[in-house]
Amino acid sequence: MAEEDAAAAAAAGAHAVQLIDGEGEFAGDSAERFMTAAGVAGCGLSYAVVSIMGPQSSGKSTLLNQLFRTNFREMDAFRGRSQTTKGIWMARCVGVEPCTVVMDLEGTDGRERGEDDTAFEKQTSLFALAVSDIVLINMWCHDIGREQAANKPLLKTVFQVMMRLFSPRKTTLLFVIRDKTRTPLEHLEPVLREDIQKIWNSVAKPEAHKDTPLSEFFNVEVTALPSFEEKEEQFREQVQQLRQRFANSIAPGGLAGDRRGVVPASGFLFSSRQIWKIIRENKDLDLPAHKVMVATVRCDEIANERFGCLISDAEWLDLENNVQAGLVLGFGKKLGYIVEVHMEEYDKEAVYFDEAVRKAKRQHLESRILNLVQPAFQKNLSHLRTKALEKFKTDLNLSLENGKGFAASVRETTESSLSEFNQGCADSVIKQADWDYSKILEKVRRDIEDHGLSIRESRLTELTRHAKEKLRKALVEPVESLFDAAGQTTWASIKNLYKRETEAILPEFVKALSGFEMESESSEGMVSKFRDYAQSIVENKAKEEASKVLMHMKERFTVVFSHDKDSMPRTWTGKEDVRAIAKEARSAALKLLSVLAAIRWDDKPDRIENNLVSTLLDGSVESKSSSASSGDPLASTTWDEIHPKHTLITPAQCKSVWKQFQSETEFTITQAVSTQQAHRRGNGRLPPPWAMVAMAVLGFDEIMMLLRNPIYMFFLFVGYLLVRALAVQLDIGREFQNGMVPGILSVSAKLLPTMQNLLNKVATDQQQPQPHRPPQAAEVPVAQQPPPPLLLSPKSSMSELRRLHTPPSPVRRSVSSPSHSSPPSPMASPRKVAEEQKPRRAVEPENESSSAYSIV
Repeated sequence: MAEEDAAAAAAAGAHAVQLIDGEGEFAGDSAERFMTAAGVAGCGLSYAVVSIMGPQSSGKSTLLNQLFRTNFREMDAFRGRSQTTKGIWMARCVGVEPCTVVMDLEGTDGRERGEDDTAFEKQTSLFALAVSDIVLINMWCHDIGREQAANKPLLKTVFQVMMRLFSPRKTTLLFVIRDKTRTPLEHLEPVLREDIQKIWNSVAKPEAHKDTPLSEFFNVEVTALPSFEEKEEQFREQVQQLRQRFANSIAPGGLAGDRRGVVPASGFLFSSRQIWKIIRENKDLDLPAHKVMVATVRCDEIANERFGCLISDAEWLDLENNVQAGLVLGFGKKLGYIVEVHMEEYDKEAVYFDEAVRKAKRQHLESRILNLVQPAFQKNLSHLRTKALEKFKTDLNLSLENGKGFAASVRETTESSLSEFNQGCADSVIKQADWDYSKILEKVRRDIEDHGLSIRESRLTELTRHAKEKLRKALVEPVESLFDAAGQTTWASIKNLYKRETEAILPEFVKALSGFEMESESSEGMVSKFRDYAQSIVENKAKEEASKVLMHMKERFTVVFSHDKDSMPRTWTGKEDVRAIAKEARSAALKLLSVLAAIRWDDKPDRIENNLVSTLLDGSVESKSSSASSGDPLASTTWDEIHPKHTLITPAQCKSVWKQFQSETEFTITQAVSTQQAHRRGNGRLPPPWAMVAMAVLGFDEIMMLLRNPIYMFFLFVGYLLVRALAVQLDIGREFQNGMVPGILSVSAKLLPTMQNLLNKVATDQQQPQPHRPPQAAEVPVAQQPPPPLLLSPKSSMSELRRLHTPPSPVRRSVSSPSHSSPPSPMASPRKVAEEQKPRRAVEPENESSSAYSIV
């Protein structure tokens, strides 16, 4: 298949195209299409360029067509001898390897250009010598040995223009002697070489090449061909023999085996254009510099082509999209393969150009490619960084859930995560780049350390919070209970409770801290803070209870004052010693005040209770306040034996609290005394005899009138029942609580509707059939009960006290018997006992109106 393609390309290239027209313009577009169609551009250095010079109409095109099977235009001898080839034409040889490009130059000494042909002749000759490996010089046999023969000006032109090349290419000059006569070639060749040497010696040379021999610039070869017109068959046979010399012409020993400064086929057209431009500008041609320039331009073009191919490479685009979406395993291998393919393509195309230029452009291309793909590499490292951190988090949580120590877990998971990250980075690096990922490795290490520290702080905080919460639950309620039952041993009990609970929770806390492998100072500091927190719980609770000391004192007073030694509610029958009971209750409240006055962590005795009892209970506060301040032990802001920071209630504050306590409990004592007096008065059975006699004498007429007219008795009884029923329905007592005028207005507004409802109810009851009920004994009037014992909360307002001690409504109410109420449990909290023993309003019947109606 490759041979067929090569044959097809050679056949396409056999058609000649013009490279330089007759006006000296370079036909780059047509030449480029020719190079592509003929397959010359991909030949690298495996190609040869053959050109032909000679006089006009000397059979140059015919020779090339016969020799290389091309189709250059030939002169039609029947139409006369005239110029056929204008400028320079090119074609590819058919059937000759390596690839051989043939250029047919315009003939010299043509009449069409006249005397001005020497300029264009020199330009095309110099161009042919600069780009050709083999130059055929077509000359007539009869001109050999003549001084003024046509070949002499041509050779002078060739040698003169050759001097404008700063570096010789070692071009092969193949002299083709046309229309060979009977003179043998062995006799013609020496003469020709002698003429050539004479011409070389006569040509002016630059100082650098003054002594340079002809062989340094040219390989001279000579061949002869018979006349094409007279001996065509013999001509064709010898041409085919000559054709064999062009096979493998660039191999060592071939016609162009020692050529120098060859431009790769892909840069041939560009090099030719630049050489022609320099020649047209009549400048000297520096072939080495030109070679570097061509290599620079072509390597740049090749590098740009490879870079563009990489940008549009489907594999690279897929890899880039995948790495943007997530981690790509085997990233380095895939990316390295893509980069290597494009770099190899560059090496293939640029291998024949100047080595220094090629390497420099290769490094530049590699740098551009690495700059293009490095963001994808960094993105993959970013995914690896995220993956390493997530792995650390997951492994750390699993290790901690399995009960492993925190420090050991962090150490193991950190090592595992960094090892996996290092492996992933090594897998992402490509061999073409020396990318350093140490910085991102440090970032990963820092991320892991920061997360480990945050988890450590979170765990320590959670551990401390859990231990503190457990300690709080163990201390708060028991301490509160101890303060409720404050006594001589309260603080001793609190200290024992604090020590017991702290020592029970602390070992577990210390054991949990050991897993963090903390320094001894840090661990001891946390334990110390834990103990301080336990003390702060007790102290804060003490301060909280101290802020409510007045309420606690009133509760303690109420409990002691309203209950006997068996915790049974007191009934003030008149036999109790109210003064002694009040003093005992106040003493209990004062003892509670002394307990809450200061925090006592040590076992040192203090005189707080003695000072309070001697100053407030045994003595009179008023008298003490009027005395000199120096004699008052409570006229101070500190206690003698107590540190100021442990003082909860200062002596002066105790004094103020005691005054308020006395004023707020005074009414309770007064009410107890009043209850005793009322109880004594309620025990009188009948009024005095003189009062009874006076009532009988003064009311004799009224009594007799009622006895003579029983109807009056009936109406009075019925009216009493109606008024009683209206009073119950209107709740007269509640209406007049807000004042006289509002009560009158409210009662007057409700009077008429209430009377209508009452009459309707009576009528409805009369219409309904009454079920047969067994005769019942007449209701015995309920004897007036003495008022209940006084049970007041310290928070009770004066209005509440007045309401409770207001005489009850005459409507009969069902009251639960005191004998059925169970006494409070002696084990109950004093605060709860006080709440249970607060005065309660008598419970009304479910249907008071029904009772009133039944009475009516």
